[in-house]
Amino acid sequence: MFAFRHPFTTAVKQLKLASVLQKCYSTSGLELKGIYPPMVTPFRDDESVAYDHLASNLAKYSELPFSGYVVHGSNGEYPYLDKEEKVQIVKFVKDIIRDSKKPLIAGSGCESTRATIKLTEEMAHVGADAVMVVTPSYFKGQMTDSALIAHYTAVADTSPIPVILYSVPVYTGIDLTPNAIQVLAAHPNIIGMKDSGGDVAKLASLVHNTKDYDFKMLVGSASILLPGYLAGCVGGVCALANVLGSQLLELHFNYHKNIIDNELQRRLIDPNSMITKRYGVPGMKAALDILGYHGGPNRKPLQSVNEDTKRAIRHCFVVNGFISSE
Repeated sequence: MFAFRHPFTTAVKQLKLASVLQKCYSTSGLELKGIYPPMVTPFRDDESVAYDHLASNLAKYSELPFSGYVVHGSNGEYPYLDKEEKVQIVKFVKDIIRDSKKPLIAGSGCESTRATIKLTEEMAHVGADAVMVVTPSYFKGQMTDSALIAHYTAVADTSPIPVILYSVPVYTGIDLTPNAIQVLAAHPNIIGMKDSGGDVAKLASLVHNTKDYDFKMLVGSASILLPGYLAGCVGGVCALANVLGSQLLELHFNYHKNIIDNELQRRLIDPNSMITKRYGVPGMKAALDILGYHGGPNRKPLQSVNEDTKRAIRHCFVVNGFISSE
């Protein structure tokens, strides 16, 4: 039976969660490793969810050996979806991928602990195999280690599926500290973390300092995927996987064959920067359209990129050898 290793859980909660976790781990078989595309949410011109385009993207992704799929990350324009849309999209995606047996990881982070717990339960009910919980950030000045540890502990104590921490300081202004992560890594229902901070030294330190737990680190940027593996990470949830999935998978499988492909890693950096740091989600959607997927418009107030920017994005993929100049 599972035993907690942090001071925030009572003996009663311990007994209840042990039963939940035994059921969870025996049925999900979720093991964090490999490449997961953090999928976009295609919209129509009226900003309604384009489920047919979402299904089309999934059909193409199914041809690649991804380890699973992530919905409701930053690339999914998660903050702009209402609760009903968030739940419906998870159900829709799960129904499509169910036969593949690949896990579906769903974002469920909200600003309050109460809302996060509720949405996490709903995500599990409609088929999510794990949740990825971003740091609450509106009252960032009060988001101390103590507050964040208590938040994630409460979510993990009650979640019927495993919890993955998600730190994305470029959007939230909050970077989960090594101290908080080490405490949370001891929780039996917190199985890993997606770190989008871009600090390879921090990744290596976290891998080392959480080695006594069943806790895995995932790289949050294709620009440092190979360095992340060398630091001990087991996979990546990388925006670029939406359009260059085969190349990220090549890097992944090569590494596990002891082939260190520095050249491929270097070629991934500029395209990744184009669709993350420089143009963000609108750039990501433009790249999807350029490479034969469905990106489409953004939900306002995000603005879709103009034609000049689309040409610049295409040129970046051309000069790095990922698409032809034709």
